[in-house]
Amino acid sequence: MKLVERMALTALHQMDPERAHGLSIKALAAGLVPLSGVVTSQRLQTRLAGLDVPNPVGLAAGFDKNAEVVGPLCRAGFGFVEVGAATPRPQPGNPQPRLFRLREDRAVINRFGFNNQGAAAIAQRLAARPRGAVPVGINLGANKDSTDRAADFAQVLALCGPFVDFATVNVSSPNTEKLRDLQGRAALTALLVGVMETRAQLVRPIPIFLKIAPDLSHDDLAEIAEVARAAGLAGIIATNTTLDRDGLQSAHRNEAGGLSGAPLFEKSTRVLAQLSKMTDGKLTLIGVGGISSAEQAYAKILAGASAVQLYSAMVYQGLSLAADIARGLDRMLERDGHASVAEAVGKGRDAWL
Repeated sequence: MKLVERMALTALHQMDPERAHGLSIKALAAGLVPLSGVVTSQRLQTRLAGLDVPNPVGLAAGFDKNAEVVGPLCRAGFGFVEVGAATPRPQPGNPQPRLFRLREDRAVINRFGFNNQGAAAIAQRLAARPRGAVPVGINLGANKDSTDRAADFAQVLALCGPFVDFATVNVSSPNTEKLRDLQGRAALTALLVGVMETRAQLVRPIPIFLKIAPDLSHDDLAEIAEVARAAGLAGIIATNTTLDRDGLQSAHRNEAGGLSGAPLFEKSTRVLAQLSKMTDGKLTLIGVGGISSAEQAYAKILAGASAVQLYSAMVYQGLSLAADIARGLDRMLERDGHASVAEAVGKGRDAWL
């Protein structure tokens, strides 16, 4: 981490976390943040569910909820960027405070509740962005007061789908009441039918991913994998935040919401490895949860992920982490004699089962 970045993080950590996040978005928009540029190599270039990504290190949804700084983020070292979650109508989310740093645990708890400016505003920004080498996706959400949440996902896809390269169905946030109920077979099947019908109507059909929770049983995972394959999804993102609080030290450990960051790494990687074995290469897997180093990103790939996503670790290590991890991955692939990311996928899966 550069000295300037370390000083900026120190200053931001003196502020309320949500205010600090807002200032980081404004700084990116104003061009005040040094950017690494696109990080790539022959080894890092990856084919991800039909998308060509310069490297397999992506930005998870939640950082740029309203697609305000897509351009800068695509020049920050990421191989792909996911914005949102977007809901059909704007909504304020849950009452503040709703974001907490758990410094002792290198973790974050949030209970935002899909606060965003609505799919129409987000689609307008996505339509205006210049296209480049870094694919951009949209995380699909549902309004808290919706009478038909399944239809909400399809509606967001219809509005934003023409202007992105992939989309993610997010039924795994713990911060919208009963949203995780949509992970059950019947509800998920019905929801995905609507989403895939909308996808078929897009001028340029895009890959659809499903983001799942880490707090699922082995049988739940098997059922979700079966439903995802039957629906024709491109892949699964494993995992979202957890409700588990085991082993936490921070004073904020009992705050309601989803826990992300370092404590999630092992749990999410075990889920990833289980899915890898269940799907046997039939679905593309993206690993997310607790990644803060190139070694951990590589561990996710060895466990079965074709790509990874970051977010919470940047709270403590800064935006330059993406480029650092991508470069570190390149070195590890070379060290182990892999000519590509694909050659390493799943090679260490059994260690997590």
